[in-house]
Amino acid sequence: MTSVADQLDTVLQKTARLIELCNALQEENDLLNAENLVIRKNLDAEKTKNQTLEEKLRVLKLAKSLEGTSEKSLDIKQKINEFVREIDKCVVLLKK
Repeated sequence: MTSVADQLDTVLQKTARLIELCNALQEENDLLNAENLVIRKNLDAEKTKNQTLEEKLRVLKLAKSLEGTSEKSLDIKQKINEFVREIDKCVVLLKK
């Protein structure tokens, strides 16, 4: 049978080991949180870039569609003005 002192020593050793493990896990958690933050910022930047490219693609498609039409220049100017107003609205929304 082990003595009380031996049992107490074993409990203290196990407690110290648990504290070390807890500290190691806390450090790992902090590192993972920092990495997560960086990845989220990169994702937000890529989303913004994607939205910009999609808008450019839409404008290019529009320009290409206007290229082949035989509408009067006044109608084309009105369409362009309408698209410019829509783009301005989008820019205002992006600034918010």
